[in-house]
Amino acid sequence: MTPISVTDRLFFERADAQLGRDTAERELRRALAGAEDGELFLEYRESESISLDDGRIRSAGFDTTLGFGLRAVAGEATGFAHAGELSDAALGRAADSVATIAAGHSGIAAEPPRATNSRLYSDANPLAAMDFGARTSVLGEIDAYARGKDSRVVQVMASLSGEWQAVQILRGDGVRVADLRPLVRLNVAVVMEQNGRRETGSFGTGGRFDYTRLGAPETWRAAVDEALRQAVVNLDSRPAPAGEMEVVLGAGWPGILLHEAIGHGLEGDFNRKQTSAFSGLLGQRIASPGVTVVDDGTMPDRRGSLTVDDEGTPTSRTVLIEDGILVGFLQDRLNARLMGVPTTGNGRRQSYAHAPMPRMTNTVMLGGTHAPEEMIRSVKNGLYAVNFGGGQVDITSGKFVFSASEAYRIENGRITAPVKGATLIGNGPDALTKVTMVGNDMALDPGVGSCGKNGQSVPVGVGQPTLKLAGLTVGGTAA
Repeated sequence: MTPISVTDRLFFERADAQLGRDTAERELRRALAGAEDGELFLEYRESESISLDDGRIRSAGFDTTLGFGLRAVAGEATGFAHAGELSDAALGRAADSVATIAAGHSGIAAEPPRATNSRLYSDANPLAAMDFGARTSVLGEIDAYARGKDSRVVQVMASLSGEWQAVQILRGDGVRVADLRPLVRLNVAVVMEQNGRRETGSFGTGGRFDYTRLGAPETWRAAVDEALRQAVVNLDSRPAPAGEMEVVLGAGWPGILLHEAIGHGLEGDFNRKQTSAFSGLLGQRIASPGVTVVDDGTMPDRRGSLTVDDEGTPTSRTVLIEDGILVGFLQDRLNARLMGVPTTGNGRRQSYAHAPMPRMTNTVMLGGTHAPEEMIRSVKNGLYAVNFGGGQVDITSGKFVFSASEAYRIENGRITAPVKGATLIGNGPDALTKVTMVGNDMALDPGVGSCGKNGQSVPVGVGQPTLKLAGLTVGGTAA
């Protein structure tokens, strides 16, 4: 069945359905009278999670949600109402409220999103691909495998989580768009003890596919091996140095720094309102030559990908920075219309209870020409940051602070001791100009990213090659 027919059955043709399609279209037209844009967003979601700690299932949960969000946009103003009840009465009350935003307004309805026949992931419900017993068995095998690999393991934590989201987006002009979105994730963490010292290592992986890929032994064993490797590294780590120094960022997940410190500043709403550190710089050089950054929502099966965004627009590959020049921003429909530019398919929302806004999908820096070994050899005294934990960013100034969960000293062109407690301090626009070498090893993250903005969280992806930056401030704990 097509996504439209599947979602029709979920929203309008259920045995207990209280919302008729004709009513939905009529109330939508009433709510959007005089408005330039808006939509009715219908959502059904199944989600579950299972976690294991020290060989026992500690928690297991399953949830379903069903609801709608109704939005009307008149000029810069937005009217939005939502309900966790699909009924003619609930939608009528929402339309009464939302219609007031365009009262007395006589806007011209915006063109509908372009259509697409592409599908970036399976329509099937991923939660049905492996039964509960099989999933708990995988978690048990993870525990046994980790303990069998290294006698220093004193604790194993593992979890499987997944969801299936079905959405249908209706517009006042009668256009309907639907999407069926799978999403799964595996996380493994281990605690090792050696000579009275305990350290943790962790790894996660996932994407828009079903559980069978995560349940394959080669997948979960690789995740355990990586968690064990990180724990072993941390057991040998020593306090990180502090000061201004050259920094080499590893490929893949370190792209989270790019996402946070730079990506948010390239979203359309911040630039339209002139609150981004990049406001007014379109067409100007903001990064070193060789730095090209794209946001690509069209990668098959990737965590941040979407066949269509939450306004019904097909996602795209948007070039943001090209060879160091700022060439574009990420746009939803509202900000694109107000800025007089095309939308890029980046209108995203956490759920039916939230209005869409410009958000990243998979944000990636493209590869260059330098070998990672060449970068290491060129550093006399610096830091090699391979993995990152948490961080904080100020969008207006671009200032950031990120903690490295795995990092090493670089001394006289060689990677030496692992260090603990290193933080990178700087600001996004300045950091972009300090890139002196771009690696030829571009890699994507393993599929675990989530992005928060204005209280909304959505799944995202990141990626980058190995990068060398000159003169970055490192906060450390060494005396």
